[in-house]
Amino acid sequence: MGILPRPTPTGQPADEPRQEPTIRLRPRSLVAELLLGSAVAAVLSLVLQFLVVHLGISEPSFAPEALAVLGSTAVLVAVFAVLAFGRRYWRRSWRVVSAWVSLTAFTTLALAVPLQGSRFYYGGSSVDNGFRMQYMTRMASTLGLADMNYPDTAPYYPAGWFWLGGRFANLIGWQGWAAYKPYALTWIAVTAVVAFTLWSILLRRRTALLAALVTTLSGGMMLHGIMEPYAWPSAAWLPPVAVLTWYTLRREAPAPRGALIGIGCFVGFAAVTYTLHFGFAVLLTVTMAVVIGVLRVREGHRAGATARRLFLRLLPIGVVSGLIALLVWTPFLLAGGFLHRSAAQHYLPESSALLPLPMTEANAFGALCLAGLIWLLLRCRGDRIATAMLTVVAGIYCWFGLSTLALMAETTLLAFRLEVILGAVLAVAGVLGLLELIAHLRQRLTAHHAARTTVVACALGLIGAVSLTQMTIGDTMASAAKKAYTDYYPTGANAKGQRDPEQPGAWLDELTGTISTLTGGEPSDDIVLSTNYTLMSFHPYLGFQQETPHYANPLADYEQRAAAIHRWADADDSRELLRMLEHGEFPPPNVFVLRNTPKSTEDSEGTNRPARNSDELTLNLKADAFPQQPNVRDYTVSFAPKVFDSPAFVQREVGPYTVIARR
Repeated sequence: MGILPRPTPTGQPADEPRQEPTIRLRPRSLVAELLLGSAVAAVLSLVLQFLVVHLGISEPSFAPEALAVLGSTAVLVAVFAVLAFGRRYWRRSWRVVSAWVSLTAFTTLALAVPLQGSRFYYGGSSVDNGFRMQYMTRMASTLGLADMNYPDTAPYYPAGWFWLGGRFANLIGWQGWAAYKPYALTWIAVTAVVAFTLWSILLRRRTALLAALVTTLSGGMMLHGIMEPYAWPSAAWLPPVAVLTWYTLRREAPAPRGALIGIGCFVGFAAVTYTLHFGFAVLLTVTMAVVIGVLRVREGHRAGATARRLFLRLLPIGVVSGLIALLVWTPFLLAGGFLHRSAAQHYLPESSALLPLPMTEANAFGALCLAGLIWLLLRCRGDRIATAMLTVVAGIYCWFGLSTLALMAETTLLAFRLEVILGAVLAVAGVLGLLELIAHLRQRLTAHHAARTTVVACALGLIGAVSLTQMTIGDTMASAAKKAYTDYYPTGANAKGQRDPEQPGAWLDELTGTISTLTGGEPSDDIVLSTNYTLMSFHPYLGFQQETPHYANPLADYEQRAAAIHRWADADDSRELLRMLEHGEFPPPNVFVLRNTPKSTEDSEGTNRPARNSDELTLNLKADAFPQQPNVRDYTVSFAPKVFDSPAFVQREVGPYTVIARR
């Protein structure tokens, strides 16, 4: 009955613990389910999102959160009811389809309803989301691969997810920034369904459904989970792929080609979507091969034959993943990108300085992770799934250690980004451990009490799932949802219809219109030097300088560009400025969006007071301050208005800004 195995009659031995994971899906069935399940998830998620945006609830209100909790709870009740009682009444094919539908409905309702009144995804257009929207906007404006900001520069940040997002925006006829929210929510749903299919390779369907569900919940509990929808798929899929990798490298019989190709496809997918997960997946795969090789040699196998055997299994994984990676990385490699130093890893928050211990958190998620850790430690010698998952956990903590050691080389490995994988692994392990514990108890009970044990277990599981969902909606993602309503659209107002002239976003519409009037060209033809970087998120302007060195392409020479800006600001007159623009080493900007700042003078009392008719045109820049926190140092570069006093420039004031364009 339900998700747990039926109790054996009194006197018969209980089921033996599994020693070797069994491949439960054939390659053809796996590919078919991945494609069909992803299609069902994408279409259903978009339909639900369309219905959600018509709720029309004005903010501020807790009504969206209440509806999100109600909808997601209803789905969870249905899921656990089927797990407890529905085994006899559902055909196998319908169970698979119902799993797709339930996972899609759960993720979409829980995440889309709180955003029903905003066109932004979680985080709005602030900080990192500004760069993500800029990348989507750039990809929607071109069919090729391009850097999110700099002209004629091979992309450094993997463009795979964003390139597909650009095609999605083109398909529905929206601008890139506007398509980011539905695209991201759709990917969250697809990720859950694919996770279910991947776990179905190794686990029974009902257990795989629980594993996918708890994986999704762990992504909501970890702020860097669903907040980074381009990184979440590789994080959510790594645990089942890691188990499959261990099984494939460890097994005595010849390794199935389909498994090797599938593992290579996952590693390649990580390479074109999120570099950090690619690096960790490569290190984890190689580490598994080394550990398995050592174990086999200790068992009496010859070292040479063992090394050759493992190499021949790693080779197709490397070839397949390498070919996929080249689809995105070829332009950067040909441009000699790895010869340039990047500041992308120059970030050391507190979560990266301290070891993550999710199993110590005083909530349902912490209890589940603690149960998972206990199960991994107890079963790692007798259960290959536990062995593989414990290897992933150990690998994450080793990555934290390597990241700390990397400080001596003035960089990090951004270890905190792996917390979401750690949470997913421990949470799934917790589910497997609790299921095994309950099954063990059922073996010692009569059939009547065993059935009641199943009901109690499902009820407690439902309560835990609802608790985690409410924590995600009402706590973890609350501040990010608030940003989606308070940040400004390109119209100069936010989702609440508010417009504060003191906020830079309030001038976006007028700035865009002024740039268009002064240049008379398309945004993708303009190179803009701006102190309002949000412009780049909404329109495919090319930027002369990225807002922060940590998101700047190493091929673009961030520091040299900053030095060039300083030289322009020191120009004596417009003639000298024009000469430097024409003969610089970088394509010069044809549009300047600078802030009007009163120039302060010191009076006889030593007090700084604004001086009339002596405004400066200022530009805000950032410098790398790693390992300090925050990791950037803000400073201002000032231009004297006279350097733009030439017929070669045309300018217009827009609120607190001056827009200057070269004729």
